[in-house]
Amino acid sequence: MMKIRAWAQYYVDMLVKLGVIRFSILSAATVIFFSITIQASINYILRGQVKLDDLYAAILFAIIITPWVVFFLSIVVQQLEHSRKRLSKMVYKLQEVRARDLQLQQELQVNLIELNAEFEERKKAEADRNQAFKDLENEVFHREQAQLIVEERSALVRSFIDSSPDLVYYSNEQGQFSGCNLAMEALTGKIEKELIGLTPFDVFDTEIAAKFAATDKAVLNTKLPETYEQWLTYPDGHKACFELRKVPFFGRRNEYIGVLGYGRDITERKKYQDALEKASRDKTTFISTISHELRTPLNGVVGLSRILLDSSLNAEQRQHLNTIYVSAQTMGNIFNDIIDLDKFDRRKFEIINQPIEFRSFLNDIKTLALLQVAQKGLVLAFEIFGDIPDFINADGTRLRQVLWNLVSNAVKFTDSGEISIRIFTSEEANNKIGLTFEVEDTGIGISAAGQDKIFAMYYQEQGSKRATGTGIGLSVAKSLMTAMGGDIWVRSELGEGSCFTIEFDVDGVDSLLPSGTAGSEQIKLSVLLVEDIELNVTVCTAILNKLGHTVEVAVDGRSAIQMAENNSYDLIFLDINLPDISGFEIIKILRENKTLELPPVVAITANVINNRQEYIEKGMNDAISKPVSINAVTGVINRLFNQVEKKVKPKLHYTADDQEMLDEYLDIDLLQQYLDTLGKDLLLQSVRFFEQTMPHYLTLLNTNLTARDQDAIVDEAHKIKGAAGTVGLMRIQQVSQLVQSPDQPTWWENIDDWVEQINTEYQHDVKRLKTWIESQDG
Repeated sequence: MMKIRAWAQYYVDMLVKLGVIRFSILSAATVIFFSITIQASINYILRGQVKLDDLYAAILFAIIITPWVVFFLSIVVQQLEHSRKRLSKMVYKLQEVRARDLQLQQELQVNLIELNAEFEERKKAEADRNQAFKDLENEVFHREQAQLIVEERSALVRSFIDSSPDLVYYSNEQGQFSGCNLAMEALTGKIEKELIGLTPFDVFDTEIAAKFAATDKAVLNTKLPETYEQWLTYPDGHKACFELRKVPFFGRRNEYIGVLGYGRDITERKKYQDALEKASRDKTTFISTISHELRTPLNGVVGLSRILLDSSLNAEQRQHLNTIYVSAQTMGNIFNDIIDLDKFDRRKFEIINQPIEFRSFLNDIKTLALLQVAQKGLVLAFEIFGDIPDFINADGTRLRQVLWNLVSNAVKFTDSGEISIRIFTSEEANNKIGLTFEVEDTGIGISAAGQDKIFAMYYQEQGSKRATGTGIGLSVAKSLMTAMGGDIWVRSELGEGSCFTIEFDVDGVDSLLPSGTAGSEQIKLSVLLVEDIELNVTVCTAILNKLGHTVEVAVDGRSAIQMAENNSYDLIFLDINLPDISGFEIIKILRENKTLELPPVVAITANVINNRQEYIEKGMNDAISKPVSINAVTGVINRLFNQVEKKVKPKLHYTADDQEMLDEYLDIDLLQQYLDTLGKDLLLQSVRFFEQTMPHYLTLLNTNLTARDQDAIVDEAHKIKGAAGTVGLMRIQQVSQLVQSPDQPTWWENIDDWVEQINTEYQHDVKRLKTWIESQDG
């Protein structure tokens, strides 16, 4: 088989090498040769001989047939060769393609492996991604849940903070507010959005803001909490005491971002503490007062007992008198023990001035002094210099207590010599009488250092013998003299005796009050009324309109100045206490305006007018007190416009006893004038308006009292006094006058009781007032 393929290949190679024609000729010759040979061989074999005709026929046949066969075969072979070559080329190419295919297949296998690996990786990545998506979805879900929880908690915390009555705020490092709760909004009068970005100086008064900013700064600098108490004022004017605690404020990354502040309202605690302190003061004051007031008669009992013991007595009388003497001494020691046990640092003295017979009072002092000095064999010198009035208006009990204390001390520290009591009187202006008492002894005296301390509580000067007693007598005497508007002092030399001097003024009881006269017709005026309290405006306007005058009203100082400069008035009634500037400042501004022809100006004040000249010197033409009455208005108009004053007589509808009781609570004369002028309905309307405004006044008064804000207390009391006086509540007006008078010596000691009296009694007085109004005709 291999040989055939080799010969076939050789045949093809020869064809290609020789070409078709040459190969065909050679092939034809070869065929002819082989044809002749074969034909001859066959004939020889078959016939035993070879004939030429057969050879010729074979040659001819070969010559005719062979070329074409060979040529056709050559062509076929050539075509086949070409086909073979092409096929070879194609096989080669197929081999190349196969090789390439194998290479590609190998590469594909590699790629498939890589692709499978990548697919697996992608599949794994897809799974991981799906898992990541799931995890992300879970995380988002959990975050959403967490966010919801945080939002719910934030809302809960915010709700808790907003519902808290405590102040909550936070500020940044620049001291600006960054947020707050509802309680802080209520305090500042600003919502949170308005408060953000403001500083304490934009919200509070300068003094409070300075303290606020200083403590914030301290927390910022030290990173330590700060706690302090601060009185703050709400937009409606009432005060509250807060315990403010400020702590550093940190963010989520523990970065320092500002100050977080809390404020707890401790006003009630303050009130409770003040009540406890007041109760303690009242208790100790009571003990001190009762012991000292009982000491005077007790010393009398001791002194008289001692004198009687030296007289002729039988045994039974002497025994009884000794019992009295020892009992009195024991009682005195008990008082001293009580005072030593319950020492107090603040005292409360109530001064009750009333007419006393002065000569009789001095005789009592002299008698008691004689009893004291007689026990020690001393001499009493009792001298009076000046004219002694028959009566004076003073607190005889308190004055007696001071003098008896001085006399007792003089006798106690004097072993020999005399006790001198000297009284000096002098007449002063405004029916005032100046009194001076000197109590001098020849005893052990007081050192220079001791004189500076002798009026201090519990101080006892050490002399030749140890001092006995509690050491509070001179301190109480000092306080009593201060309460009475006087003073006490001492001059002394050690071993040479001492001289105590008290000096004060009293009123004469026979002072005459000015009275009005009967009158004539009133002129008609254009009046500017400057008043900020609505109730007073209503009443004053009604009175002036009733009298035929026309009235325009200004409720503050700035408006009053503008109206006075732009309008022409016949008369100006000017309230002294206004919300922006005082009446004295207004009159000063108006007087300085040289282009303004200023009409008469009458000051209206809730204060007692002791000296009208003081108001005139400050620019006023006259002054009247609140509550404004018809008589006061007609009187001042008559004086300024040269008319005669006209008095309005009150109409009484009560029995004498009832009227006497009402006179203690109500200003019947004023109310009758209002009733005649305004009518019952308008007067009742004014009373109802007073009832509506009074709770607000009392709220502010009570918070200011707890805050111990003297100016604010006086301001609110002034408003209450004006409002109460306007509706004729005389007792409330009088108590309010005491509250608004801080220059009184014992003002702080009595202020709690006065305010309490207003709180508890004004409603009873309003009820009495309504009953009285309803009982009137018309």
